[in-house]
Amino acid sequence: MTDVQALLGEESEFLLGHVCQGIPKQMLHTPGPDFVDRVVADSDRSPRVLRNLQSLYDHGRLGGSGYMSILPVDQGVEHSAGASFAPNPLYFDPENIIKLAIEGGCNAVASTLGVLGSMSRKYAHKIPFLVKINHNELLTYPNHFNQTLFAKVDQAFELGATAVGATVFYGSEESRRQILEVSEAFSRAHELGMVTFLWAYLRNPAFKKDGVDYHTAADLTGQANHLAVTIEADIVKQKQAETNGGYNAINFGKTHPKVYAELTSDHPVDLVRYQVANCYMGRVGMINSGGPSGKDDLHQAVRTAVINKRAGGMGLISGRKAFQRPMAEGVNLLNAIQDVYLSNDVTIA
Repeated sequence: MTDVQALLGEESEFLLGHVCQGIPKQMLHTPGPDFVDRVVADSDRSPRVLRNLQSLYDHGRLGGSGYMSILPVDQGVEHSAGASFAPNPLYFDPENIIKLAIEGGCNAVASTLGVLGSMSRKYAHKIPFLVKINHNELLTYPNHFNQTLFAKVDQAFELGATAVGATVFYGSEESRRQILEVSEAFSRAHELGMVTFLWAYLRNPAFKKDGVDYHTAADLTGQANHLAVTIEADIVKQKQAETNGGYNAINFGKTHPKVYAELTSDHPVDLVRYQVANCYMGRVGMINSGGPSGKDDLHQAVRTAVINKRAGGMGLISGRKAFQRPMAEGVNLLNAIQDVYLSNDVTIA
């Protein structure tokens, strides 16, 4: 097992000893082995959706814990194949993406229709597939913050997918069209018994003000989460909050002084707790993204997982940190993330 405290270093007590006061854990519907029975079974989701959701929770090293570790590899479209796979050309081949998820003990592998469709007969019964159905391809010039449907829900169903995923760029000029398209897609997915994941991301140049990037502000990302669960996302993927006060900085929208004075603080666990609270107090699970690869990936991945778990989140979806390195190292990084969720020493704050 990974020595979490050693990796956290000087931040160990700061992160592991914190107790959330503004939104105490007793108010949350927390992850656990019985989450589907205890929480999701109260919803309008069909027995087929519940079965597929449970199959996600039961797979991989975190199986039976109520937490998720997912490998996402859609960056070949979103960031370009060259930028994504040149660091390790092994992953130009879709089979190696799936092998990494399996060897890494993930609950599921998330990728494009093309990647998962190319290997579906060999692997769809070996690990849950999450098909990302829309993308913002980075070849149209100038680039726009616009997600375009690349696949139909029925195509994901036919290749044996357990779940579908989509992105909405909340705050962008195209967001309302994206909301409509994704809402219709999620409704169809639920009809077919599939689980729905929403990448609830913010995109607007106005969200950068005076040198601060409010795309990761707790108040703005929290509202994006609230919009995501409104269209019945079963799991929300969100960037981990790193700042706050986005509404006040951009001087747009509505908020309340108590959000900043009572419900949150500057502590990273409190900021992410507010993100979780906006997912119906945890009735809908929130997973954080792992972020780009860099020089300190293992430490950063474990730190992100600790903050997510302590805030009441449901897991981590980490791609570039895992696949932009030799496969054995990628497996070790994924396992380190999972060790956080398996550790009894990392509790909900």
